[in-house]
Amino acid sequence: MGKVFYLHAPDGIDGDHTRAARQVCPESLWKVAFRKLDPLDSVKSLDDLRAPPGNQLEALSGDRKGQFSFRINRQYRICFGWTEFGPDQVEIVDYH
Repeated sequence: MGKVFYLHAPDGIDGDHTRAARQVCPESLWKVAFRKLDPLDSVKSLDDLRAPPGNQLEALSGDRKGQFSFRINRQYRICFGWTEFGPDQVEIVDYH
């Protein structure tokens, strides 16, 4: 699998602290967000994302049925679809 496509991911990791990146996720959470995004490049199954338990991996419902999420913190989630090749359409979502 190649690099995961991060839809709406902060671009601060490249040193480009844009307003658009800050609107997706506060700059104070970028370090945690990227630490949690990194494993998506190498996971082979959804079960690989169940650890640590603090991720709180869950299947979504409603208009996001077929997607999954795990937590960055209480407010922000990493949401994604799952295909035979792994995670797809990864995005950071403000749940509040």
